[in-house]
Amino acid sequence: MWGITLVVPLIRPEPWATPSVGGVALLLLRSFLHTGLFIVGHDAMHGSLVPCHRGLNHAIGRLALLLYACLPYGRCRANHVLHHRHPGEALDPDFHDGRRRDPLHWYLRFLGGYLGPQTLAGLIVGWGVLLVVMPATAPPAAVARLLLVAILPLVLSSLQLFFFGTYLPHRQQEAGGAEHRVGSSSLSPWLSFLACYHFGYHREHHAAPSVAWYALPRLRRCGPLDSIGDNKGWGHAGDAAGLDRSGA
Repeated sequence: MWGITLVVPLIRPEPWATPSVGGVALLLLRSFLHTGLFIVGHDAMHGSLVPCHRGLNHAIGRLALLLYACLPYGRCRANHVLHHRHPGEALDPDFHDGRRRDPLHWYLRFLGGYLGPQTLAGLIVGWGVLLVVMPATAPPAAVARLLLVAILPLVLSSLQLFFFGTYLPHRQQEAGGAEHRVGSSSLSPWLSFLACYHFGYHREHHAAPSVAWYALPRLRRCGPLDSIGDNKGWGHAGDAAGLDRSGA
């Protein structure tokens, strides 16, 4: 589905040539599917994508993050280990800097932890390739199509992931605080899925990181969970150590 919604509008631009309900629907669908790529990569970092085959698990995760935003899988995993081990502390790369806690500065810091020079260069090259392989068209129309199917979905997806997966669940925790106060969404399972693939069930995720995204509603129905543990929500000590040892 992700590939179809990328390719078809590029080779058959007529329905999306002008601003329309169809164009807005395509943008929202592309953004949602693009977020799904990151969720696949995220579950791979936790080893829950293909738990019986670690190599395949990480290979799929690496591909998902490459397609998402040319993100380096190893760096993302290293950052995510720190996020689970030190939530809301100075070592948490997803938390605000303790001084500027407003959503805008927090979002920009969040992006800065992942968008390095190589990632930005990869995105520019990828977008350039899409422009080259498009059927012949006027440059403004080609850029508009690229914005519709690639650039804006990535921007909206990053905002979705930040808002539902970082800002809302972690905004109540003071930087450097000893208490791990991760919040969790009160949305129904269907709304939670549409909002961000259950990423808002964040307390549940920190309490059981190896549980796949689609199983979080079932875990939530089990009752209150304590997300404080020896690895501060990373799961069992062996899980954290295994992620550190596996390839980048």
